[in-house]
Amino acid sequence: MAERLTFKEMCARFDVTPRTLRYYEYIELLSPEKEGRARFYGPREIARMTLILRGRRFGFSLEDLRQWLLLYDQKGTREQYRVWIDLANRQLAELDRQRAELDAAIGDLRDLRDETQRILDREPD
Repeated sequence: MAERLTFKEMCARFDVTPRTLRYYEYIELLSPEKEGRARFYGPREIARMTLILRGRRFGFSLEDLRQWLLLYDQKGTREQYRVWIDLANRQLAELDRQRAELDAAIGDLRDLRDETQRILDREPD
């Protein structure tokens, strides 16, 4: 039988808060099986959660991820792969831009630190 996780087990497996998991359900990223008030997450939902958290780590918005996951149901794997490549290219460009800004800020901070150290070194104690 396929693995099924309870709500609590899903939170623990992915180290997310109950609020986060409920929100992902609310915005239709996840659709657990419901038995009364209990929720169960099967292999599909576990795989989706893995993809969602990976996408968040890469900086994708939840809406980007939701739309991308919907493609599988609507148009199949091939179209989902094509869209993924476009999303990845866009995000890589954004991460490169952020890295350039961060590198510039690090350089500026080092320069200011070094300049301040030179001033301090010239001052008598």
